[in-house]
Amino acid sequence: MRAYVSGATGFVGRHVAEALRAGGAEVRDERVDLVDRHALERAVEGCDAVFHVAALYSYRASAEEFERVNVAGTRNVVAACLAQGVSRLVHTSTAGTCGPVEGRVATEEDEPPPWELVVPYKRTKLAAERLVLAAARDSLDAVVVNPTTPVGPGDRKPTPTGAMIAGVARGRIPGYVAGTGLNVVDVRDVARGHVLAHERGKRGERYLLGGENLALSELFTRIKALAGRGGPLIRVPYAVARAAAVVRLVNADEVRLARLPMYFSSEKAHNRLGYDPEPVSSALEIAVREALSDREGGA
Repeated sequence: MRAYVSGATGFVGRHVAEALRAGGAEVRDERVDLVDRHALERAVEGCDAVFHVAALYSYRASAEEFERVNVAGTRNVVAACLAQGVSRLVHTSTAGTCGPVEGRVATEEDEPPPWELVVPYKRTKLAAERLVLAAARDSLDAVVVNPTTPVGPGDRKPTPTGAMIAGVARGRIPGYVAGTGLNVVDVRDVARGHVLAHERGKRGERYLLGGENLALSELFTRIKALAGRGGPLIRVPYAVARAAAVVRLVNADEVRLARLPMYFSSEKAHNRLGYDPEPVSSALEIAVREALSDREGGA
């Protein structure tokens, strides 16, 4: 199989490219500007599959930049796949398009609460996903994967998740927002999930690729222990976090997304794709070690 991976220089994309190569695929991974449709068509020409992993994952960029990369870029990827007759598109979305849902774990049958769609990252990822699903209903063989919160080796830039881990590990984040949590998954399992979705996924379906649902207090405690840091964490009520966001002491979008626990189920991917993630402990240990190593190296 010949495959093109967009975003292969990024955290998840690099692991997807590695997983494909490990399975014997010929992988193209050249970086292409997503707004350059002609360059995209050249990149995917002759490919059997396209893995569209590239996206702007940030809570600080402008709304216009999110639209340009996440929405217009995805529209161009879809058009390039159709123009070049690509057999299958695997689109990397986010678990955030499936929830969270108050009082229970979210599944692929769910959707995010309306108040979260004021966050440009979330709004544009949902719009991009809907473009792909619309194309799948029309003429494109496409599936969507929805990773939760990937951690593990190589998050060097880092992503917002990697920055959070580094902040806790280095003692820069002394507290946590009470009552919230994350589904945390090894990035290598997410990459394997992409391959499984290509091989076994049903056209027009989406598949949550998650790991363990952890309260933020538990996750931060584990990070501190791995970093060798003692002392208690500060429990911050959500109302206090919102007040801090109003005066711009913390990022307002990140606080808005912390209102509900971000817990998800990967049962569908397990049952239909054979997705079976490992415990996240090893990936978290690597992430903390790399965060501390970057500090020691002056990064």
